[in-house]
Amino acid sequence: MTIHTKPVHLPTIDFSRFYGSADERAAFISELTRVLHDHGFFYLTGHGVPQSLIDDVLAASKRFFALPEADKLSIEMVRSPHFRGYNRAGYERTRGEQDWREQLDVNTEGEPVADSAEAPWNRLYGPNQWPQALPELKPLLLRYQAEVTRIGIDVLKAIALSLGQPENAFADIYEPSPSQLLKIIRYPGREAAGSDQGVGAHKDGGFVTVLLQDTTPGLRIRTEDGAWIDAPPVPGTFVINSGELLELATNGFVRADVHDVVTPPAGMERFSVAFFLGARYDATIPVIPLPEELKRGERGVTVDPLNPIFREVGINHLKSRLRSHPDVAAKHHPDLLHLLEKPAKA
Repeated sequence: MTIHTKPVHLPTIDFSRFYGSADERAAFISELTRVLHDHGFFYLTGHGVPQSLIDDVLAASKRFFALPEADKLSIEMVRSPHFRGYNRAGYERTRGEQDWREQLDVNTEGEPVADSAEAPWNRLYGPNQWPQALPELKPLLLRYQAEVTRIGIDVLKAIALSLGQPENAFADIYEPSPSQLLKIIRYPGREAAGSDQGVGAHKDGGFVTVLLQDTTPGLRIRTEDGAWIDAPPVPGTFVINSGELLELATNGFVRADVHDVVTPPAGMERFSVAFFLGARYDATIPVIPLPEELKRGERGVTVDPLNPIFREVGINHLKSRLRSHPDVAAKHHPDLLHLLEKPAKA
């Protein structure tokens, strides 16, 4: 397999080709294989999500962030042991530093589940918090969550084929209930932020991320040689990126690239909606036996002492939430803070 160097701009993939003729699908899968190894990030067109739904979600997000602070704080995340709800700017952290964005976190709607020493990640299950002052937000975001879940699973099927596997190769570790973390996000301008860190450099922890950007740029991706690629908003597209679970499953053939968001200039704000498709919390990520021509492209799993990656999905997600939201961790889960000291598993 020829390994391509990264270009200045992210590639664009038309997902409608995945549903086309056999020849069209084969060409699409071949292109996706190269992109996954070279980038891990790409723009997606042909996704089938109605523009009207996208417009409604962005408009409702802006109405939510425009609510009086008391209405937003009535569903503050620190009230939820399940890490659901609203965060003020500066209340989430990446690598210990404050992220200057306010956001609302929503995951799969459900009931609390009893935890145990063997399954501490059960604490992540539970209900979402919804603002009484904006009742239309719940049905709208749950509808959008279902749409981007569909996209994420279809992209994951295409990724499986691009890795020489059956399209349902990952189904055993996400069915019947994948993690469906959805964030609506507002980045205030530089005059209101404490730094230029909208969100610090990090990797996403799931299978794939489906990111909707409004109109203000700020997303950047770091290449393997340390350079940064800008990923400005492109109307009609989502930005897709692969997460740590795919890096683990492919021994680094698919790389979960580091990325960040730069705080907007003074007088501007940035809105986005990020969806993170993950595996079931009780799953363990296997290493996929790649075909020999792809196996030669394996780079190994990235080792970061400050952010270890675990093959146990629940522990991987739980440590991420504990680290990112220290106020929730201190209030609801002080007995789990030792998990942040667990050594990485390759």
